[in-house]
Amino acid sequence: MKEKSVLWLLLLIVSVTSAQIKGTVVDEFNKPISYVNIWVEKENNSTTSEENGEFSINCLPNKNLIFSALGYEIKTVKASEAEKVILKINAFELKEVVIAKRFETREIEIGKVKNETYQAFENGPRIDAKFFPYLPKYKRTRYIQKVNFFTDSQLESVSFKIHFYEVKTDGSPGDELLNKDFLVSVKKGVKKTFFDVTDFNLKMPKKGIFVGFEKLIIERNKLEKEVMDSNTGKTTLQKTYFPFVLYNFVEREFIYTFSGGKWNKQTKQDVANPSNKMTVYEPAINLILTN
Repeated sequence: MKEKSVLWLLLLIVSVTSAQIKGTVVDEFNKPISYVNIWVEKENNSTTSEENGEFSINCLPNKNLIFSALGYEIKTVKASEAEKVILKINAFELKEVVIAKRFETREIEIGKVKNETYQAFENGPRIDAKFFPYLPKYKRTRYIQKVNFFTDSQLESVSFKIHFYEVKTDGSPGDELLNKDFLVSVKKGVKKTFFDVTDFNLKMPKKGIFVGFEKLIIERNKLEKEVMDSNTGKTTLQKTYFPFVLYNFVEREFIYTFSGGKWNKQTKQDVANPSNKMTVYEPAINLILTN
């Protein structure tokens, strides 16, 4: 009898830890919100809502889920109460857009590194950002014409988001410079793709700019395949979400990542080393500036 009790207890634990939480994210007018970032608080576990606002994630029902989307207030909800999550519109004052005469007779590409050694990582729906400082030589090419990403995908067509952030006084990413999602698609293979942002009239700010990408954990980006464990002989279903954005291994003073509803700054921890730089993997992103 004791053995049966232990067995039932183990079965209960397994069922609780593998609970699948399903829900829908909508706005205050009950319209679904697409591609919302959803994290399990204090865990490396996350997903993205589908185009119709629906989502599913495996976690304990008593855990907190953090919901974040451009143009909406960040919200924390208990997983057991996330069947329908309503996000409030984040009221903000739009900056005046001044349309200046564009010549586009000069172009420079910025963001290249000396030793380009590309690596690919599964980074979930977090946002990894690259900082572009402003230099005096950009004065004659202030407009951002294109943004370039190196991607790797095994699917015919996949999508991800591109973000542009201003720089706050403390040097961290601030408000988004676009007031709507910039969703882009890339094709199968290892690609260097330029996305034209001319219509957004983005200028290179004198404080610099952060450019980031966000992987979408959605069905159209998913590839499933069976993988056999060479030790046990058991077959499991492996899920991979594309595209992979490629990274460079570079020296930097800091790097920022957005996850769990906030920006996290990574800096050098080795105080014994006099150098204030660290070697990190940074997204391989370049910008084309023009006049």
